[in-house]
Amino acid sequence: MEESKPKLNLAVYWAAACGGCCVSVLDVHEKLFDITAAADLVFWPIALDTKYKDVEAMPDNFIDIMLYNGAVRNSENEHLAKLLRKKSKLLIAYGSCAHLGGIPGLANFSTREDIFRRVYEESESVINPENSRPLSEYTVKEGQLTIPVFYNDVRSLSQVVDVDYSIPGCPPQTERLLEVFTAIVSGAELPPKGSVIGAGNKAQCDECIRKKTENKHVKKFYRPWEIQDDGETCFMEQGILCMGPATRSGCGYRCIKGNAPCRGCYGPPSDITDPGAKMMSTIASIVDEKEAENIKRVLEDIVDPAGFFYRFSLPVALIRRKLL
Repeated sequence: MEESKPKLNLAVYWAAACGGCCVSVLDVHEKLFDITAAADLVFWPIALDTKYKDVEAMPDNFIDIMLYNGAVRNSENEHLAKLLRKKSKLLIAYGSCAHLGGIPGLANFSTREDIFRRVYEESESVINPENSRPLSEYTVKEGQLTIPVFYNDVRSLSQVVDVDYSIPGCPPQTERLLEVFTAIVSGAELPPKGSVIGAGNKAQCDECIRKKTENKHVKKFYRPWEIQDDGETCFMEQGILCMGPATRSGCGYRCIKGNAPCRGCYGPPSDITDPGAKMMSTIASIVDEKEAENIKRVLEDIVDPAGFFYRFSLPVALIRRKLL
């Protein structure tokens, strides 16, 4: 009788993120039985009553597969990133926030001071006449109270620790997670360390089946609710901004199949250094105006270009934050 393989140790951690990546792990549905047959969950704060001290007591490299989702926003996120790096054989940046900084990374358009002033002093729903702010340490008669330190910058996981692989997406497609997990369990040869896995390396446009024409130019850009999408033509050719030209394939362009333009959550392919620069180049190539004033008028239709181009990737972009 063939001896069964020893089970792997699997862990999941949720840092600065919305929780969608943890839900995507649950979205494997009945395939969860296949996962639990091949691996034991040893750490997952939303599902297991495992304490940080239990992780600290684990031997180094005890965790075979560590799915770290979420950006590094505060000192707790950073502490766990470094601890889990030490305890894991494979540390995987799981989802857009860990991979690129994600939606939390948009906070880099502000400073810590800007955020605290708005949240604790200026917000319409706040009554705080003393302008009190959170303290990372505070002494009461029972002892010392502590909360994580809120950092000025949001960082991706790879900006804090050495990452073995990244699985992109907001959240990653469950099918891609199963493919990666199966490959690891089966002992298949994995790509070079540092690779983005569970995704393609072409642009979304290379997979998209929407109709495209040569030399198509636009004279106006629209927000999706301002124009009736015909359901067939390339969004960009209709004047609707779509991150397809600057986003890697692999998600099955599901947003586009649902008649919504690509948001860019899979991040840029490896041959694109900066998604914002790529989008500016794409836009420049389709604007059908020659005079500077007319070009300016067309570009003014683009609302919040920085927020749109770097929705998921600001912390790893060429210009990574608001300049002080």
